[in-house]
Amino acid sequence: MWVQVPSSPPYHFNYMFAYMHKILTGSRNWMNTFIVFKQRQVPYTIPYGVVSVSYERSMAGYILCSVVLFGTLSIIHIIVVLIMISMLTLAERKIMGIVQRRMGPNVNGYSGLLQPFADGAKLVVKEVTIPYKADKRVFLFAPIMFLTFSLTMWALIPFDFGFVLANLNNGILMLFLLSSLTVYGIIFSGWASNSKYPFFGSLRSAAQMISYEVALGLIFVIIVTCTGSFNISDIVEYQRDLWLIFPLLPICLVFFVSALAETNRAPFDLPESESELVAGYNVEYSSIIFAMFFLGEYSNLIIMAALLSIFFLGGWFGVFIGVINLSLKIGFILFLFVIVRATLPRYRYDQLMSIGWSLFLPLTLGYFVFIVFYLKIFTAFIGGSFNYLL
Repeated sequence: MWVQVPSSPPYHFNYMFAYMHKILTGSRNWMNTFIVFKQRQVPYTIPYGVVSVSYERSMAGYILCSVVLFGTLSIIHIIVVLIMISMLTLAERKIMGIVQRRMGPNVNGYSGLLQPFADGAKLVVKEVTIPYKADKRVFLFAPIMFLTFSLTMWALIPFDFGFVLANLNNGILMLFLLSSLTVYGIIFSGWASNSKYPFFGSLRSAAQMISYEVALGLIFVIIVTCTGSFNISDIVEYQRDLWLIFPLLPICLVFFVSALAETNRAPFDLPESESELVAGYNVEYSSIIFAMFFLGEYSNLIIMAALLSIFFLGGWFGVFIGVINLSLKIGFILFLFVIVRATLPRYRYDQLMSIGWSLFLPLTLGYFVFIVFYLKIFTAFIGGSFNYLL
């Protein structure tokens, strides 16, 4: 029985697949399980492999191997993301300490390198407290929901050509869907706490995230209109010759500011303004369930930096290899996020909503109309494509 399994670099995953088939199916003559690569050309002459696996057992072995393999890769992916979040918190505190001329974390480990792990251990061993009149099931489900959607979005982020867990043709739509669903975790946390302060914070956060998701949605539409694809990897391949930040610089700036507001970062951290709302929607949370909100927020922040790098800065294209190029771009965007937090004061809530609805929405909508008419006139009277024009 022959099963065609599409594969992508790195190719050693295919050998892992065959070896796991040997172990899980108990095949004695496991040499019948072999791998043949067939090279095929795709746009920009980038080859990819198609693995042909011959099984002597049944389809169950293939399904079992697939579940174990992709489950293992997903766990490794999550662990890498959690390590990235811990290092981001340390780098943020170090950079803010330098900017504000004060001492950052420097006690645990060499120059404070173990501080994120000490904070995580402290949160894990603390007692989980639940308000007496809170809805316990919704109260506990809210942070799990928030963190799950935040980590799921990482499956759609391509770090190199083919180096992505879920290379969906409608990847942007799925990404926007998962990003919108994180709002429900915040609303559930404020409502289930049965306290007016986290409830006010959750309403503020929901209104803020929905307001700026409108601008982000229009930016996604503009990018899809220019590139002609909903696939995130195709959008990166489109920028092989020219990054989209050059023709779409105003939209890139709107995306940067909207990312700050979408992730509740300073100077738009109104839902967590301590002087008014006692830390916002998560004021009643402690221990590991508070850590879930914390990890989810920083995961969303890194995802926004990754999307900004993918949509406007050419993704994995650059001087070095793909993963390093994208990592350097993400690190630069995160550095800008931290600098903004360390230098700018907090906006008033009316100013925040005014920027989203009175400035960004007309700007992105007008830019979209301009792009559509520009493409229509160019293709109708001159002929060609938008890529050729750029």
